Formats: sequence, structure tokens, C-alpha cells
Amino acid sequence: MHPVARDFRAFMAVRSRYVEDRLATAVAQGVRQYVVLGAGLDTFVYRNPFPELRVFEVDFPATQEWKREMLARAGIALPAELTFVPLDFEHHTLAEGLDEAGFDRTLPAFFGWLGVVPYLTLQAFRATVRDIGQLPAGTALGFDYGLSPETLSPVGRIAFDALAGRVAAAGEPFQLFFTPETLEAELRSAGFRRLEQLDYGEINDRYFKDRADGLRLSAVKLAMLVTAWV
Repeated sequence: MHPVARDFRAFMAVRSRYVEDRLATAVAQGVRQYVVLGAGLDTFVYRNPFPELRVFEVDFPATQEWKREMLARAGIALPAELTFVPLDFEHHTLAEGLDEAGFDRTLPAFFGWLGVVPYLTLQAFRATVRDIGQLPAGTALGFDYGLSPETLSPVGRIAFDALAGRVAAAGEPFQLFFTPETLEAELRSAGFRRLEQLDYGEINDRYFKDRADGLRLSAVKLAMLVTAWV
């Protein structure tokens, strides 16, 4: 219940809700492929309300193998609509991995990319959004990103420094940040034509308004939510 911990908890919950809301809209518009980038322990495919939706989970090979072992030990069967795509973003392109997994690049798709972008190099980020930006119209990408540290408030910088120290100590330091303007420029140059960016105020209005427990994002603004459409 520490204010900073409460903030992170709220953001981690809302970013998943946001991407799955955007996915539902895409499915209603005819999208039948969902790609979870950096899937980790994502559970969407086990809650999937769309039987016609194919789900591709893309992740670092060792992480994906760990997840599969945990599922096997728990006796959780793999859904028929799930395809695992082992991929190291720093050494192979997304297009290569998806092609090998049977992804249909002639059809639009929705991509979810949560908790990954801050850990990438700019080169890996650009390669990934470029691959997605070349897919058919109707394709969309939903993700979160960290704001450039120099743009944060004094309180925000304290929270950022504490978090950055923790992830660096765990062996996965932050590497990549944007401002809303620099991110928009990157996405438009990759082929995306329309963007939605939500800051903490807009997220609170959409998802935390009138909650009885008072859970909401604080004024310490560290990150943004984005959807970009091809």
C-alpha cells in the first residue's frame, strides 16, 4: 500500500485491461490474429472469449520454455488456438519468427506489447514496429512506454530512479524512453497512420473513475499507454 507501489500495481493492471479492450474492438472489426509480444506469463489465451481468434505468444526462448514447463506441471492444457513463437528481439526480426510460426501476413492483426519497450535498444524497437507497420490496414499495436527521465517531475524522478535501480540489479536495466512527440515520430515513420496516447489523467478518467476503493494513478507520471493503427 505504499503510494509508489500502489501506483505501479494500478498501472500494471490497467495496461492489460487497456490492451485487451483494444483487442476486443479489433476482433469486432474482423481481426482474427492476436500477437502477444514478450508474452511472459500472460494468461489471455486461457481466458480468450473469441473462439475464432488465433493467438501467437512471442517471447525469449528460455522464458517461453520456463512457462511451458510450468503449464505442464500444473496440468494446464495448451489451447488449440495458441502458437508459441520463440524469438530474441535483439537478434532476429519479428517477421522471421512469425513467418516460421504460420502467421498470415496477408491479414490484419492486433499486437499487444506490455512491459517490454523500456528494456529494448532503439534498433530492436524500430525493427519491430517497422515489421508491424508493413502489415495490412486494420493492423494495430497496443503497448506502454516509459517517459524520458529528464521530462519527469522531481517526485517522478525519485520514483523512476528507485525502479531503475531495482530492474538493473535484477540484470535487466532500462534502456529506451520516449516523449509523446518522439514516439509519434517513430511510429509514423514505421507506417502507422493513426495514434492514441493516454496519459495518467486520461487513464484515470477511463478506468478508475468513481472506484469505491480510491485506486487510481497518482500525479507521478512515469509512463503512457498507446495504440497505433496501420
